[in-house]
Amino acid sequence: MKKLILLLPALVIGLFSFSQKTIKPGIGLNFTDYSKEGPGGKAQAQVGWQIGGSIAFGTKFYWEPGLFYVGKSTDFVNPGSTTEIETNINGFRIPVAVGYQIIGDQQSTVVLRIFGGASGFFVTSTDNINKDSINTSNFGLFAGAGVDFWKLYIDLSYEWSMSNIQKDAGANDIGKGRTLFITAGIRINLKK
Repeated sequence: MKKLILLLPALVIGLFSFSQKTIKPGIGLNFTDYSKEGPGGKAQAQVGWQIGGSIAFGTKFYWEPGLFYVGKSTDFVNPGSTTEIETNINGFRIPVAVGYQIIGDQQSTVVLRIFGGASGFFVTSTDNINKDSINTSNFGLFAGAGVDFWKLYIDLSYEWSMSNIQKDAGANDIGKGRTLFITAGIRINLKK
């Protein structure tokens, strides 16, 4: 284990030194619902937001770690009444993607990419849901596609949570989160 801990920084430094790097600050929208109905009824995704960025390492094949501050919003609607409970969960999302440019290259005006990976979400605050009743760290898998146009980019990805949102599920279990992310921003290519 100690060897792995010592090897990891050397690998990261090597990748920083020898690969093409692109800094990608961005903002976007997200839509989150859950795999089960909670105490308020059926979950309906509302517009959430995110702001942050990532750094892509490589050209045709690349890997891309990122850090975003995310606000997720969901309404629970009871089908028997007009009552709605809006929940908001805010926190840091750390995605790590591996991708491939399927159309275009570094000199192209338009590039089409596909990617997938894993992410962690670390809750910092909540509204209308008890923070003590939810897991403050959640992990998920995601897949998506992106388009680069000149110095701009737009990414569309879908994430499946691998862990339940609530600590003790019971009768009020809302299950696992499912989120659609739309992120747009600028691309800043750094020379080798």
